[in-house]
Amino acid sequence: MANPMHVKFDVPAELEDKALEALELARDTGKIRKGTNETTKAVERSTAKFALIGVDVEPAEIVAHLPPLCEEKGIPYIYIKKQQELGAVCGLELGTSSAAIVDPGKAESLMNDVIKKVSALK
Repeated sequence: MANPMHVKFDVPAELEDKALEALELARDTGKIRKGTNETTKAVERSTAKFALIGVDVEPAEIVAHLPPLCEEKGIPYIYIKKQQELGAVCGLELGTSSAAIVDPGKAESLMNDVIKKVSALK
């Protein structure tokens, strides 16, 4: 069986940190969505500006639909190695499988910088 994360690409730690920083700033000054259901809805409705997807999600099928959906909708996304870190940045005590920036607020230039670097990785 083919790996459901076939479009997966390696993200340098520095870029991952910047993406998490943008998510945190957007959480404080803009608007974010947390969790697979919320992220999926934001991507489907094209309200998401940027999606962050956990790599260590078990089972992987939980988030496997997100990369192709993001590609279809033209929404940039990045992989985050640990869903625990993703959750913490969202202000949760538990990890979260994915998150989306809906309104970047003061994180706009940082988010755009990360998006530009992520496109170069693919």
